[in-house]
Amino acid sequence: MAIPVIDFSKLEGKERDETLARIANGCQEWGFFQLVNHGIPVELLERVKKVCSECYRLRAEGFKASKPVQMLNKLVEEEGDASDAERLDNVDWEDVFLLQDDNEWPANPPEFRETMKEYREELRKLAEKVMEVMDENLGFEKGSIRNSFSGNGEHQPFFGTKVSHYPPCPRLDMVNGLRAHTDAGGVILLFQDDQVGGLQILKDGQWIDVQPVANAIVINTGDQIEVLSNGRYKSVWHRVLTTSDGNRRSIASFYNPSLKATIAPGTNKDDSATALYPEYVFGDYMDVYVKQKFLAKEPRFAAVRAV
Repeated sequence: MAIPVIDFSKLEGKERDETLARIANGCQEWGFFQLVNHGIPVELLERVKKVCSECYRLRAEGFKASKPVQMLNKLVEEEGDASDAERLDNVDWEDVFLLQDDNEWPANPPEFRETMKEYREELRKLAEKVMEVMDENLGFEKGSIRNSFSGNGEHQPFFGTKVSHYPPCPRLDMVNGLRAHTDAGGVILLFQDDQVGGLQILKDGQWIDVQPVANAIVINTGDQIEVLSNGRYKSVWHRVLTTSDGNRRSIASFYNPSLKATIAPGTNKDDSATALYPEYVFGDYMDVYVKQKFLAKEPRFAAVRAV
């Protein structure tokens, strides 16, 4: 099985209906799909690769002193090569930082800030186009998902970019690159490494590789899209495996509701289905999520229902 790869440019031509159907299938059956010909210049993507790789080269020594490395070294010293060695199930083998409009960004390399600012603007626009496609496929009015995320324009949706690097790991049997989870928010747009794999999704009880595709943007749906679609689209469990060689680059951008936005199952004129999820304020959901990120999602919805 392979994650669907969809030519986004065909939305503008005679294959529009087929492309809408393929995106709907990606949302319904996979929770993940890859977009090519998405409108983001390849030249910009190449610059993003360059500045992020250089940024992590400058951070490499710092990771050697990080908590995951220290914990793994200690465990190896204690357990050696034992086949039943304990795993580090509460940490991730990941060097990571977050870019938002109002936080401090790395100063080096010098072109990092300008490049990533330009990239984030392109990703924000792409996210809004993807949400409009979801609106159309779900039978919602145009802009419905975006309006839900902004409280009908009263609040600013959250848009953050998580820049991650997964260095080579000496003991693949003892630690995950990133533990299995579903994403809390809305639409996630990932520019993943096109050389070093490791990202997997859980489908039909099997872990499936998200195959590297040059210059593609991987889209996945978060918990809030599941709620707004009343379960027609599902957020999907995914993880990153460690690798013994290569340095995996991962740049994930999250278009999420404002913490003040009210989220509830949406409806269209043909929809008489019972709401399967509660109505709640997204900030209340996040209070639950930060404590239960790596646990089953259903209790999160139950907990927020009780708030």
